[in-house]
Amino acid sequence: MLKMMDDRPEDVPHLNDPGIDFTVEVFPVHDNRVLLRKHDKYGIWLGVGGHIERHEDPIDAAMREPGEEVGLEVIIIGTEKVLRDGRPGEDYHELPLPLGLNRHRISPTHEHVTLAYAGIAKTDMLVPSEEEKSPEMRLMTEAEVLAHPEIKQSVKRYAMKALKIAQEYLSQT
Repeated sequence: MLKMMDDRPEDVPHLNDPGIDFTVEVFPVHDNRVLLRKHDKYGIWLGVGGHIERHEDPIDAAMREPGEEVGLEVIIIGTEKVLRDGRPGEDYHELPLPLGLNRHRISPTHEHVTLAYAGIAKTDMLVPSEEEKSPEMRLMTEAEVLAHPEIKQSVKRYAMKALKIAQEYLSQT
């Protein structure tokens, strides 16, 4: 059974080992280019992301992580319009739907469930934090993503979805 996030020790807010942690991965788009980075620990190309902290929902984490990792402020956009039911004052709102959801093993005793999101970046200026150790990161066009031999198909699929959703979003604003 999954260990609930509120049962975690205060000093280790996002480590369930053994167990499963919930994470987000964001594919920020700016000027028809999507940000990908080569992960420092795993050596694979990914979006930017990290753990959903105890006080956050997935959208909070998806908005926080790009700022922490690469200095980008993003607006998270979903795969469908967020429904509003017209009842002001209720403590209820729909969250943008993710591009996808996956579960993957990090170690023999630890897994992540990741919600992948598209985001609109307000700038293309990357300002990596001192903790960010990714050897490579860059904004890529659709053609560059598709042609890149080191990017996994699942990451290409998320990146392509993010580019498409961002284009649709921007054409309506």
